[in-house]
Amino acid sequence: MLRYLPALALVVALPAWGQNLTFGGMRADTSAPVEIAADALAVNQSDGTAVFTGNVVIGQGAMRLSAGRVDVTYAEGGTTRIRSLRAEGDVTLVSGDDAAEAQEALYDVEAGQVTLIGDVILAQGGNVLTGQRMEVDLATGAARVEGRVRTILQPGQQGGGN
Repeated sequence: MLRYLPALALVVALPAWGQNLTFGGMRADTSAPVEIAADALAVNQSDGTAVFTGNVVIGQGAMRLSAGRVDVTYAEGGTTRIRSLRAEGDVTLVSGDDAAEAQEALYDVEAGQVTLIGDVILAQGGNVLTGQRMEVDLATGAARVEGRVRTILQPGQQGGGN
Protein backbone atom coordinates (compact mmCIF):
# COMPACT_ATOMS: atom_id res chain seq x y z
CA MET A 1 0.00 0.00 0.00
CA LEU A 2 2.79 2.44 0.85
CA ARG A 3 4.31 2.14 -2.62
CA TYR A 4 1.12 3.74 -4.03
CA LEU A 5 1.25 6.66 -1.62
CA PRO A 6 3.06 9.03 -4.08
CA ALA A 7 0.31 8.37 -6.62
CA LEU A 8 -2.40 9.64 -4.29
CA ALA A 9 -3.59 13.24 -4.55
CA LEU A 10 -1.58 15.49 -2.27
CA VAL A 11 -3.08 18.21 -0.12
CA VAL A 12 -0.49 20.69 1.10
CA ALA A 13 -1.02 23.69 3.37
CA LEU A 14 1.85 26.13 2.95
CA PRO A 15 2.76 29.06 5.18
CA ALA A 16 0.96 32.35 4.66
CA TRP A 17 4.05 33.96 3.02
CA GLY A 18 3.02 32.48 -0.30
CA GLN A 19 3.97 30.26 -3.18
CA ASN A 20 5.45 31.12 -6.56
CA LEU A 21 4.16 29.33 -9.63
CA THR A 22 3.69 29.73 -13.33
CA PHE A 23 0.12 30.42 -14.32
CA GLY A 24 0.55 28.29 -17.47
CA GLY A 25 -1.70 29.92 -20.04
CA MET A 26 -1.98 33.18 -18.14
CA ARG A 27 0.04 35.23 -20.53
CA ALA A 28 -1.54 38.06 -22.41
CA ASP A 29 -0.60 40.42 -25.15
CA THR A 30 -0.87 43.58 -23.09
CA SER A 31 -0.66 45.65 -26.27
CA ALA A 32 -3.83 44.01 -27.67
CA PRO A 33 -7.08 45.99 -27.53
CA VAL A 34 -9.24 45.60 -24.42
CA GLU A 35 -12.84 44.71 -25.33
CA ILE A 36 -15.66 45.13 -22.79
CA ALA A 37 -19.28 43.94 -22.98
CA ALA A 38 -21.87 44.60 -20.24
CA ASP A 39 -25.57 45.16 -19.62
CA ALA A 40 -25.06 48.81 -18.64
CA LEU A 41 -22.44 51.57 -18.73
CA ALA A 42 -22.10 54.84 -16.84
CA VAL A 43 -19.30 57.23 -17.90
CA ASN A 44 -17.95 60.15 -15.89
CA GLN A 45 -16.04 62.40 -18.31
CA SER A 46 -14.90 64.78 -15.57
CA ASP A 47 -12.78 62.20 -13.71
CA GLY A 48 -12.04 59.79 -16.58
CA THR A 49 -13.86 56.77 -15.17
CA ALA A 50 -16.55 54.39 -16.32
CA VAL A 51 -18.62 51.74 -14.54
CA PHE A 52 -19.76 48.63 -16.40
CA THR A 53 -22.43 46.54 -14.65
CA GLY A 54 -24.29 43.31 -15.28
CA ASN A 55 -22.66 40.28 -16.92
CA VAL A 56 -19.43 42.15 -17.61
CA VAL A 57 -17.00 40.30 -19.89
CA ILE A 58 -13.58 41.76 -20.69
CA GLY A 59 -11.26 40.30 -23.30
CA GLN A 60 -7.68 41.05 -24.23
CA GLY A 61 -6.18 38.60 -26.68
CA ALA A 62 -6.86 35.10 -25.34
CA MET A 63 -7.53 36.31 -21.77
CA ARG A 64 -11.11 36.71 -20.49
CA LEU A 65 -12.27 38.30 -17.24
CA SER A 66 -15.91 38.27 -16.14
CA ALA A 67 -17.58 39.94 -13.16
CA GLY A 68 -20.76 41.59 -11.99
CA ARG A 69 -19.22 45.08 -11.97
CA VAL A 70 -16.07 46.62 -13.41
CA ASP A 71 -14.78 50.12 -12.69
CA VAL A 72 -12.52 51.46 -15.44
CA THR A 73 -10.00 54.28 -15.07
CA TYR A 74 -8.86 55.73 -18.37
CA ALA A 75 -5.37 57.04 -19.07
CA GLU A 76 -4.92 60.77 -19.52
CA GLY A 77 -6.29 62.16 -22.74
CA GLY A 78 -9.78 60.64 -22.84
CA THR A 79 -11.42 57.26 -23.17
CA THR A 80 -9.20 55.75 -25.85
CA ARG A 81 -6.72 53.99 -23.50
CA ILE A 82 -7.51 52.11 -20.28
CA ARG A 83 -5.12 52.54 -17.37
CA SER A 84 -6.71 50.11 -14.90
CA LEU A 85 -9.74 47.96 -14.13
CA ARG A 86 -11.28 46.93 -10.80
CA ALA A 87 -13.69 43.98 -11.02
CA GLU A 88 -15.94 42.68 -8.25
CA GLY A 89 -18.69 40.12 -7.87
CA ASP A 90 -18.13 36.53 -9.03
CA VAL A 91 -14.82 37.39 -10.69
CA THR A 92 -13.49 34.75 -13.10
CA LEU A 93 -10.22 35.03 -15.02
CA VAL A 94 -9.50 32.54 -17.82
CA SER A 95 -6.47 32.15 -20.08
CA GLY A 96 -5.76 28.96 -21.99
CA ASP A 97 -6.55 25.97 -19.79
CA ASP A 98 -6.03 27.96 -16.58
CA ALA A 99 -8.94 29.50 -14.70
CA ALA A 100 -9.13 31.48 -11.48
CA GLU A 101 -11.96 32.82 -9.33
CA ALA A 102 -11.90 35.51 -6.64
CA GLN A 103 -14.04 38.13 -4.94
CA GLU A 104 -12.16 41.01 -6.57
CA ALA A 105 -9.61 41.62 -9.34
CA LEU A 106 -7.37 44.60 -10.04
CA TYR A 107 -5.86 44.83 -13.51
CA ASP A 108 -3.15 47.42 -14.09
CA VAL A 109 -3.29 47.43 -17.89
CA GLU A 110 -0.24 49.65 -18.31
CA ALA A 111 1.93 47.43 -16.06
CA GLY A 112 0.45 44.14 -17.33
CA GLN A 113 -0.30 42.99 -13.76
CA VAL A 114 -3.47 41.26 -12.49
CA THR A 115 -4.14 40.85 -8.77
CA LEU A 116 -6.95 38.57 -7.56
CA ILE A 117 -8.11 39.16 -3.99
CA GLY A 118 -10.33 37.18 -1.63
CA ASP A 119 -10.95 33.41 -1.64
CA VAL A 120 -8.83 32.85 -4.75
CA ILE A 121 -9.22 29.48 -6.46
CA LEU A 122 -6.87 28.56 -9.31
CA ALA A 123 -7.52 25.48 -11.48
CA GLN A 124 -4.79 24.17 -13.78
CA GLY A 125 -5.94 20.94 -15.38
CA GLY A 126 -6.86 18.68 -12.46
CA ASN A 127 -4.70 20.63 -10.00
CA VAL A 128 -6.26 23.20 -7.67
CA LEU A 129 -4.59 25.94 -5.63
CA THR A 130 -6.30 28.29 -3.18
CA GLY A 131 -5.18 31.37 -1.28
CA GLN A 132 -6.27 34.89 -0.39
CA ARG A 133 -4.28 36.84 -2.97
CA MET A 134 -2.72 36.00 -6.33
CA GLU A 135 -0.58 38.34 -8.43
CA VAL A 136 0.07 37.49 -12.09
CA ASP A 137 2.60 39.12 -14.42
CA LEU A 138 0.90 38.79 -17.80
CA ALA A 139 4.13 39.25 -19.76
CA THR A 140 5.83 36.22 -18.18
CA GLY A 141 2.92 34.20 -16.75
CA ALA A 142 4.67 34.19 -13.36
CA ALA A 143 2.26 34.17 -10.43
CA ARG A 144 2.52 34.43 -6.66
CA VAL A 145 -0.16 33.23 -4.25
CA GLU A 146 -0.33 34.35 -0.62
CA GLY A 147 -2.54 33.83 2.40
CA ARG A 148 -2.89 30.27 3.72
CA VAL A 149 -2.07 28.64 0.42
CA ARG A 150 -3.45 25.14 -0.17
CA THR A 151 -2.85 22.90 -3.16
CA ILE A 152 -4.39 19.70 -4.47
CA LEU A 153 -2.07 18.01 -6.95
CA GLN A 154 -3.29 15.16 -9.13
CA PRO A 155 -0.84 12.30 -9.81
CA GLY A 156 0.90 12.45 -13.19
CA GLN A 157 -0.22 16.02 -13.95
CA GLN A 158 1.63 19.31 -14.00
CA GLY A 159 0.17 22.83 -14.03
CA GLY A 160 -1.97 23.46 -17.09
CA GLY A 161 -2.93 19.79 -17.36
CA ASN A 162 0.30 18.66 -19.03
